[in-house]
Amino acid sequence: MSKQPAAPADEVLPPHLFRQAVEQAALAISITDARANILYANTAFQRITGYERQEIVGHNESILSYRVTPKLVYETLWAQIQRQRAWNGLLVNKRKDGSRYLADVTITPVVDGEGMTTHFLGMQRDVTEVHRLERQVQNQKTLIESVVDAAQVAIVLLDEKERVLLDNQEYKKLIGALGKEPALKLLAALREQMGDAFTKAYDKHRNIAAREVGIALPNHATRWFSCAVSWFEEHDVGADAFYEPLRRHYLLLTIQDISELKRQQEALRINSLRALLSEQERIQGLRETLAGAVYQLQEPLNMMSAVANMMERRRDTSGDATAVGALEEAMQKSREALEQLRACIPDQSRDALQLVDLNEVLVDVLKLETASLLSSGIVVEWHPSPQGATLSAHPAQLTNLFKQLVSNAVEAMNARRGGLRELRIASAVSNDHLEVTIEDTGPGIADELRYKVFQPFFTTKGAAKRHVGLGLAMAQEAVNQHGGTIDIDPAYRNGCRVRVQLPFSNGGNHV
Repeated sequence: MSKQPAAPADEVLPPHLFRQAVEQAALAISITDARANILYANTAFQRITGYERQEIVGHNESILSYRVTPKLVYETLWAQIQRQRAWNGLLVNKRKDGSRYLADVTITPVVDGEGMTTHFLGMQRDVTEVHRLERQVQNQKTLIESVVDAAQVAIVLLDEKERVLLDNQEYKKLIGALGKEPALKLLAALREQMGDAFTKAYDKHRNIAAREVGIALPNHATRWFSCAVSWFEEHDVGADAFYEPLRRHYLLLTIQDISELKRQQEALRINSLRALLSEQERIQGLRETLAGAVYQLQEPLNMMSAVANMMERRRDTSGDATAVGALEEAMQKSREALEQLRACIPDQSRDALQLVDLNEVLVDVLKLETASLLSSGIVVEWHPSPQGATLSAHPAQLTNLFKQLVSNAVEAMNARRGGLRELRIASAVSNDHLEVTIEDTGPGIADELRYKVFQPFFTTKGAAKRHVGLGLAMAQEAVNQHGGTIDIDPAYRNGCRVRVQLPFSNGGNHV
């Protein structure tokens, strides 16, 4: 059985159905003659424009026009439909009550069998609210972008593949300082710093509070940043996600350059450390001075005591009881004075034992001595141990130990006019101890003075320079307190080499 061709729609459907469909359509529909005079308007057209059918039929479509629509739009509209082509665009129209609305208009020419345009079919819908919402979203977007761009911190938005979608001017400045995509470098630094904690937070889209991150730059000081990570999700606007919502996650990274703040904090820390060490030196000098005075006074008191004993044995024969009594009274007062002097000797303060990175201590010492090293024109070579150089120690005393050694080396090179001025400091790790060597190109120390220089009040600098000779003595005492050793290498002939060995077994840990 052969299939019959489908009948035309106007033969299948009754003509009145077309009129009913147009009349009941939700879209505003009008039919005009070739001069745009309205011949028909459906119910939706009346509802949108506010005109009843008898009020609008016979009038030109221009009755709806409003002056804010540019003349060029109408010229384009007529040029298009006169070429028998449909036109679609937005017009600002005016209702009967004078209120305006934005109309999305489509005009289609109706052509007869002879190819002549006899009518125009107009369809429009009120998109005022849609336009308002779109404009509101655009305004909010512009406002957000302006605020983000004006922010004093760098802000960057990345997708789940860590591709940059949005950034601000402060972030663009970082590109010049750190190279392409600073966000990736900072995220990598956060991963390294936080380890598994970062991975867990990242995988579960959890926020990360501000953390300080340092980025080392070749031939420049380390740049420091405070970085915070925030996550938010966006619903997919595609058609596929209408009934089954899809979510995309985005990472917002805020970056604040705190390099200057860190520099100020470091300067404050070094100044506090300098003040602490200065106070320790003052107290140590006072202790050594008072202890020396007690020692010096004890000797004549002992001699007086011996004389008194001798006179006591001879008192029966000499009869000089008065002299013996006066001598004993003087000795008693002298003993009381010595005890008072001993009581004035300040106790030696010790900071608590804690894990100390010896390399960091030596870096602090170089910072403390930077001014004297620069003013003396001394070139410093610093060779830290690549291994962990951590042990349990008294940090302030350890710092003071190496400060005294470096200060002594600087003074020694200053005493030698001309010649090479170099200071070499190196740390090394052995199985049971840490070793630090400090070498200078000064005049060196004579073999016979290798041990005397560590004695209190001994100095080779002369009285005219007002040195009390406590620097190396304080270094020796600090080494003793840590169970270590300090010595001057007798085989070193290009200046002076001091070796300090600090054992791990002194309550310390090799990390």
